[in-house]
This record gives sequence, C-alpha cells and structure tokens, in this order.
Amino acid sequence: MTYKIPGNCLACDSCRTHCPTGAIKTDEQNYWIDGSLCNNCEGYYSEPQCLAFCPTACPVPSEPKKGRYKVDIRPATSPDLFANVKNNPFASSMVMWELCNLLAQRQSLDWKVNDVGQPYYERQVNGGQGRIVLHITNSLAGESDPLAREEAIAAIESLDIRSACMHLIYAAHATALEKPWEQEFLISDRQIEEYLELDKRKDLSKSTKLSIIKKIAEQPCTITASFSWPKQGKVNEFSVAESRLWHLLEIQHHFQEDEIGCKSLVGLTFKVRAGIWAQYFLNKQGCKQRTHFYQYGVLAQSLLSAVMSIWQQHEGAARMMLWLLFKTKMGKEQRITVPTLMRVAYGEKRVGYASQNREERKRLLRTFESDLECLNRYNLKPVFDPVTYPPEIQPLWAKLAEIPDDAEAALDFWIKDGSNGTRITDASPRGKWNLLMNARILWFELPPDWEQVRTDTNNKKQGSRHKKTKLKEQSILLPEQITMARKNQGISQRALAQMTGKSQSWIRDLEKGRLSAKLEDQTLLRKALGLSCS
Repeated sequence: MTYKIPGNCLACDSCRTHCPTGAIKTDEQNYWIDGSLCNNCEGYYSEPQCLAFCPTACPVPSEPKKGRYKVDIRPATSPDLFANVKNNPFASSMVMWELCNLLAQRQSLDWKVNDVGQPYYERQVNGGQGRIVLHITNSLAGESDPLAREEAIAAIESLDIRSACMHLIYAAHATALEKPWEQEFLISDRQIEEYLELDKRKDLSKSTKLSIIKKIAEQPCTITASFSWPKQGKVNEFSVAESRLWHLLEIQHHFQEDEIGCKSLVGLTFKVRAGIWAQYFLNKQGCKQRTHFYQYGVLAQSLLSAVMSIWQQHEGAARMMLWLLFKTKMGKEQRITVPTLMRVAYGEKRVGYASQNREERKRLLRTFESDLECLNRYNLKPVFDPVTYPPEIQPLWAKLAEIPDDAEAALDFWIKDGSNGTRITDASPRGKWNLLMNARILWFELPPDWEQVRTDTNNKKQGSRHKKTKLKEQSILLPEQITMARKNQGISQRALAQMTGKSQSWIRDLEKGRLSAKLEDQTLLRKALGLSCS
C-alpha cells in the first residue's frame, strides 16, 4: 500500500528527509509521493516513516485511481515525430553514434581511467588523427562534476539501454531546428509513450510509466564529451572542450488534485537543447558554406518499438540493432565480421573469456545465433558470406528458411536432404568457434522504413535519367503478379527458382513482398512466366 499527501501539508520537510526510498518529491513547495517508489517502508521500518515523523499525520493511504485522468492544460510541445508513421531524420554523426554505443553497451565498453581517477571512454577518429572522449557525470545542470572511480562505475552500471532510444528521439527532434545548439525543443511524456509504444503497455500504471520515462530521459543528459576532429575535405580541423551532449534545461511536472487536496503526478514535459556538437555536425548553413557538417540519417519508429520489446530477453540483439542503425548508413556493401558483432553485442571481455572457456563458448554461440534470429524476425536479415560463412556453420534457423511452403516440395526437400552426406539437422562441425572468428556477414537486408528517404538535393545527379527511371518503375513486377502468373502456369516455387537460377527462398520473399527484384532479374522472371515486358 502506498501513501499520498493531501493539501493541508505544512511543508515542514520531515517526511522527505526520513523516506528510505526517496519516494517523496517536492516541486515549488508542492509535496507529492511517487507511487512507483513508495513501498510502505517495507524492509526498512515497521511503520511508514512519513507518518511517524509528520507532526499532523498528514499522509493518507493511496487508492488506485479509477477512470480516466482529466484533461489538463500543458505547454505546447514541439511537433510530433514520424509524420509519415514510418521514419524521421535524426542526427547521425560519429559523436551521436558513440553516445548511443555508450548508453547501449555500458560497462561492456573499454573504459579507461585518467590521471585523477575518472573513468572515460575514448574513440579514435581517422586512424588516430582525432578522437572523441566521453565521461559520465553526477548532475544534469551546471558544470560537469567529475565522479570518483567507484561512483562512476556505479553510474555506468545503472545506465538503462532504453535511454539509447531517448537519445535517438532527441537526435530526431534536433534535426527539425535551424540552429539546434541555440534553440530548445519541448517533448512531453505523451509523445514519448507513443514513440516507445509505452501507451500499449496495459500492465504498467501511469506512475510507473512516468518513472521510467523520467529516468531514461535524464540519462543521455548526464554524458559529456570532448573531441578533436581532423580536416575533412574543405572543413578545417576543430576541437571542442568537454561539454554536455544534451542539456536538460527543465522538467515540468504536471499534477492533478483530488477532492481532499492530494496531488498526483500525471504528466511530464522536458525542455532540451543540443550541445555545442550540433554547431559542427548539424549545421545547415555551415554545410552550405563548407565550414561545418550536416550529418543525418533515417530513424525508423519500428526500431524504437523493437528495442523496447526485446531489451530484456535479447539485449545483445538490441545492441546490434542500435549499432547497425549507424553502420548501415554508410552503404549496403559494408562487410561485418562476426567478432565485431559479438563485441558489440556482448563486450570484449566476454568474447575473450569465451575463447578460453569451452562451456562459455557454447553458451555464447547459442546466444549469438538466437540474437541473429531475433534480428531476422524484425526484418534485419543477415546475408552470409558463402566463402567464410558457409551453410555448415550457419544457424539452424537460416538453413530451415530454405524449406518450401508447398507440402509436396517440402517432402522432396527432406528426402533429398536425407540422402546427402551432410544434413541440415547434423551437429555443427568441430572447431566452429574458430571458423566463426574468421566469418563475415556481407550486409544486412534492411526493412523498408530503414531506407534513406531521397530528397530533391540527393536526386540532382539523376535529373537526366528521370524518364528512364520512370519507365523502369512502370515495368516493376508486383508480388501478386508473380504469384498469379506462377499458379496459372502450374509452376511451383521450387521449379521457378530452378528456371531462373535463384533460390526458392528468394522466390518466396518476392511473392511475400519482402524483396524487390532487380531489372535483370525481372527479365528472367518474365521469360520464365511467359509475361510481356510492357
């Protein structure tokens, strides 16, 4: 049972100083109790300390609120993100990438200690020509106070991976401003609930949601960074002293008062401003003058909801997903080694320990293949290098993807598999770990909402090919056309795959709309299905 403070409170502050859980809060002389933290002092004292030390026995038991909350007047917030219900631009410079890595990987990173005993994380830029140094602080405003080593380690361990999602939301809001290092944006708990799909969590009370939102909204603002950047193109070298990456300027608490004057927290509004980094990496005018950068990518709303769904059961997959958001911005043909993915997902120490310990190695392999399957389930499909990552060491779920949907074709598939020297269900070969340490993933096939949105400026070079592109778009084969034509011809997916020299899974993905065939592949399909080119 929790408690609440009615309107006849004297504001003597006795209850707040004696609360063992820190549940009693104050905002402009208004005292209220955070229901997500109040536990009736169980495990600490035999009776609630707010009652024991209150001179007027003011706190009263809190009963769950029934019905909806009344509409309250709040300050106007910045425009909502994801206007197209799919994605939104976001600041994607390397500084933003490293902050996302810090929030997601936390103690798994290679933290170092400076001369005064303060832990820091460092990332080299351009082969050591520049660097980015990140610190964690104990405050949200004013000068950044250095933490002792033990305090800093505890603060690092307390970071929540969900705060990386808040960092991305901040980075998306910053792109809507002309000068984000000078202008603020307002974001409410209602907007955050919608972005992170917390509004669909019926198992969480309103107070619990607000407690989660406040915690993960504050954490990105406790990180400071200093960086030196080498000359790139026409942009001269520059350096920035240690400063906050995000300034949390104000948190507005919104209350509702019941008939006896008890105030309940029903909403939050955050006023945030980007740090000085934005002047160098998110400067539109400076980019036009070739004096600064304007680096942005595409943030899919589905990524935020995916991380919020899997962060407990598949934390490694959530880490890889956040890392790939920035990695895939560099282009499709980015070969990624398995050791790199493992270090991102589990940290250098755990991967190193697994290489020396057989049982840990087995556990890590199972976890890694399960996390890859989780990524595949969210349409981040790995494309394995056939040379270094052959089918013999690929996960079982990847092999089972080749099984036809048709019952007769599936029976033929298993009969043929049973007669092979190596079968799908056979155990992995000896030395699989060593083979994986040299294996590569060619790229990840991305969901449609992850793709870069083309703008007029990006299409200037394509102006002369506009008519040709338009003709190509008119001749694209739709998934329904392929399926209907195949069935009219009486051809199975397996037979069509053999006729075109493709895999059956490729045909299946085409018909389900997961993939789109290239122009030359469409020519093969039309020829095999007897379709005209018009």
